[in-house]
Amino acid sequence: MNASWSALLTAALAAVLATVPLLLLVTSAFLALECLAALLSRTASAPPARPADRSLAVLVPAHNEAGGIGATLATITPQLRPGDRLVVIADNCTDSTAVEARQAGATVIERQDSTQRGKGYALDFGLRHLAENPPAVVVLVDADCTLHPGALAALASQAQQANRPVQAVYLMEKPANPGLKDGVSAFAFKVKNWVRPQGLYALGQPCLLTGTGIAMPWAAATSVSIASGHIVEDMKLGLDLALAGYAPQFCQAAWVTSRLPSGDQATTTQRTRWEHGHLQIFTEYVPRLLGQAVRQRRLDLLALALELSVLPITLQVMAVVAIALLSLVIALAGLSWLPATLALAALVCLIMGISLAWVGYGRSDLSLQDLLAVPAYMLSKFSIFSKFLTKPEQTWIRTERDG
Repeated sequence: MNASWSALLTAALAAVLATVPLLLLVTSAFLALECLAALLSRTASAPPARPADRSLAVLVPAHNEAGGIGATLATITPQLRPGDRLVVIADNCTDSTAVEARQAGATVIERQDSTQRGKGYALDFGLRHLAENPPAVVVLVDADCTLHPGALAALASQAQQANRPVQAVYLMEKPANPGLKDGVSAFAFKVKNWVRPQGLYALGQPCLLTGTGIAMPWAAATSVSIASGHIVEDMKLGLDLALAGYAPQFCQAAWVTSRLPSGDQATTTQRTRWEHGHLQIFTEYVPRLLGQAVRQRRLDLLALALELSVLPITLQVMAVVAIALLSLVIALAGLSWLPATLALAALVCLIMGISLAWVGYGRSDLSLQDLLAVPAYMLSKFSIFSKFLTKPEQTWIRTERDG
C-alpha cells in the first residue's frame, strides 16, 4: 500500500472515530449555551393581561388520586373567573377520586377502559367532552401538583397572545428529610424544566412540554391526536404540536410544583419512566425534526432536535466521560488525536453548562460539598440506563404518592 492510500485510510478512520465525540460536543455546547442564556435572562417580565372575553377550561386527569386531589383543586379554584370550567377526568379509578373532586367543586367525568390506559387517553376524553362547547384556551394540570397564584392567568394570557402552547415552570420539591439523591434529582429536574427552557426562551426558541402546567389555544389542542399511552406523553404531544406548526413556548411567569417521591422504589419507577421515555422519543423524533427543519426551513424545529438530543443529564455526563477516556486510549495508541480533542472539548462544555446552572439556580439544592458526591450517585443510576437496552419501559405506570 502506497503512502497516499495509507494517509487516506488514516484520515477516514479518524473521521469515523470522531463522529460520536463530535455529536457529544454539539449537544454539550448547546446545553452550555442554554444555561448561559438562562443565567443572563433571569429578570421576568410581567405577563400580558388576560382578555375578559376569552373562555378557559382546566382539565385535570386523575387516576386513583383520592386523598390528594382536593389539595390540588384548592390551588386552582381561586384562580378561576366566572365562566371558567374545571373538569376532572376520573380515569380508571377504583377509589373515591370522583367523589372528592365533586366535593371540591369540579365537574367530574368518569372513564373506564382497561385496554387504553394512560394520561393521554384521559386527556383525549376530556377534550372530547369540551368539544361540545369549546373554550378559547385549555389548561392541563396534573392531579398531584400545586398551581401557584397567578399561574392560570399567566398561562392563559401568553397562550392567547402567542397563539401557541405554553409551558409553565414545573419543579419538584424535595421530600421531608431529603438525602443527596433528592438534592441531585431536584437540581437535575430544575436544569431540565427551568434552566434550559428559560435559555431557549431567551434565544427565541421553543421548548419541550414537561408534563403539567400547559396551556393551549383550542385550535392547537385539537390539531393533533393526544390519545396515547406513551410513557412520556407530554413530550410527545409537544413535538407533535411543533411539527403541526404550534411549537410550545416557555412561560416563566407561571409556576407549578410537585414533590419527589420519598420511597426508593417509587423514585426508581418514576426515573425509569422519564429516562426511558426520553430515549424512545429521541430515537423516534430527532430524524423527523431534522428532516422537517430542512424541508420547511424552520429554525425552531432544529432547536427542538438539538434540545431532544441532549441526553438525560446523568447519561450525558456518563457518555462524555466514557468517550473521552476511550478517545484518549485511541490517541495514545497512535491512531488519531482528533476524537480525544473533540471529546475533551465536549467535557469542558458540559462542565461549564452544569456549573452555570448550579451557580444561577442550584445552590439551594446542592452544596459545594454535595457536588463531590455526585459521581457516585450517577454510577448508581447506571442500571436504569442499561435496562433500556435489555428491558425498556413500555407502559405508563402511576408513581406511588407519599402518604
